[in-house]
Amino acid sequence: MQFFHDTKIDFLSKRRLFFFASVVINIVGILVVAIKGLDYGIDFVGGTEVGVKFSGSQAVQTEQVRKAMDEAKFAGSEIKSYGKTDEFLIRLPNVAGKDYSSTAIMENLKKAFPNQTITLLKVDKIGPKVGAELRSKAFLALGLSFVMIMIYIAFRFEFLYGLGAIVALLHDAILAFVVSVMVHDLGIINLEVNQSMLAAMLTVIGFSVHDTVIIFDRIRENREKHKNMPFIDMVNLSINETLSRTINTVMTAVLVLIVITVFGGEVLQGFAFVMLIGFITGAYSSIYIASAFVAWYLETFKKYDLHVESYGSISAKAKA
Repeated sequence: MQFFHDTKIDFLSKRRLFFFASVVINIVGILVVAIKGLDYGIDFVGGTEVGVKFSGSQAVQTEQVRKAMDEAKFAGSEIKSYGKTDEFLIRLPNVAGKDYSSTAIMENLKKAFPNQTITLLKVDKIGPKVGAELRSKAFLALGLSFVMIMIYIAFRFEFLYGLGAIVALLHDAILAFVVSVMVHDLGIINLEVNQSMLAAMLTVIGFSVHDTVIIFDRIRENREKHKNMPFIDMVNLSINETLSRTINTVMTAVLVLIVITVFGGEVLQGFAFVMLIGFITGAYSSIYIASAFVAWYLETFKKYDLHVESYGSISAKAKA
């Protein structure tokens, strides 16, 4: 099904505006995150995470559990609903000289709620050294994914297109990360930086580069079909020809992610939200960033008039 058929949108007419606006937004976002700092999950800094279930005649509220943990001197505790009513996830960071074991947590909860039957659902404990190692390896995996993608696209197309794809991927990753951190700071959704978030970021990178490759592939086909067409017109034609596929793919994924974000509960909500933002920005960057970067580079550094010169004439000049 094609919702957009035979479109003739001039996407690159405002390429400088979109490109530099995106650069400014990303820079501002990075500065804001750098100033505010990051809230790492226990899998990156170490700590204890327990899931508990209360069974009693009266329902237990999150604020009651938080008050009980504060009165028991569990500093830095984080309490949130864990799926069903009366089920809670309690997270505690590692603190020197403090006993934050699951046994100590359960003992204090039983004292605070004597009329409740408390069941231990899960226990996760990570030491600070392991957390730091997981954090460094996670960010290393993120960086290596960018390098491997650039190498792949450089070999499949040209090095300049590989750079364009990496610029688009950086845009998507940074924007998704910045929005997630800001939403977390506002208390809307719990989006601490953990393995789940970075897994979502890697998924976003894979989705974004796939969409970019589709457009670049169409550009490669059209530069052989329309050898005398001005470069800008040829790129616009390629984006328009793949527009329906891009919108259909993105909307299918976005609708599912919206449902998971709203109804998926605490465990899946953060992961789905990061992917939701990343998929939307991925579609935007594939259209307005990746191809725009290639055009901007050719105009700025190679001094080509892309409204007149075709890819054939550009290639001839490059060989000469």
